Amino acid sequence: MATSKSSLRHRPGKLRMKQVALRGTNRLSLKFHSSWNFGMYQTTLTLILFLLPLAYSPGPGNMFFAANGARFGFRATVPANAGYHIATWFVTAAIGFGFLATIERFPQLFTILKIAGSLYVLWIAWKMLRAGTLQGAEDAKPATFMDGSILLLLNPKAYVIIALMFTQFLRPESPSNFAPVILITTVFTLNNLIAFVVWTLVGDWIASFFRCPESAQKLNRLFGSVLAAVAIWMLLS
Repeated sequence: MATSKSSLRHRPGKLRMKQVALRGTNRLSLKFHSSWNFGMYQTTLTLILFLLPLAYSPGPGNMFFAANGARFGFRATVPANAGYHIATWFVTAAIGFGFLATIERFPQLFTILKIAGSLYVLWIAWKMLRAGTLQGAEDAKPATFMDGSILLLLNPKAYVIIALMFTQFLRPESPSNFAPVILITTVFTLNNLIAFVVWTLVGDWIASFFRCPESAQKLNRLFGSVLAAVAIWMLLS
């Protein structure tokens, strides 16, 4: 009986110790989660500021969607926009998890992608220029889901920008980069999507002033020439 009474007297003390330890663990957990959330918001805000000039400045993708928005209207560009940005998400995630390091072992692959991407944009420019004639206007069709995907996949400059982004926003000392890679990939893709939607709407708005056939042909020639210049820039730079 004495033993059982003694154990009963010590139990409240042990229980208090466990409660104190549990509170300490909870506080540490809350501190960790709050610091992680603060770091996540800080990274997201900094990343958006970093991406703003890159996403909204003229480039192959922006010009492609502005031209298609001007030629066919905003709704007709939705499939190509979806294709481009679904491809963007997967390519960005792959680069974030080390895919670029594998590609860099074969530098000739970058050259092949560069030439193929430039030729593809030139082909799109030729179609736009051809749509500037009465015969070509009848055969013109909006870009497809596959067109959008190919435009991203054959643009090695996008790979370099994505890799640069990860070098700035990934922490090598972190034990796991899975969540940061997914976060950065998603923010990059959504920011890019918003920029392309803006450019497409701008193209559609500009085209509203060129609804008559003669003016529409001039607009097609203008955007076709811009895309051709972008293709040459991609090839030479």
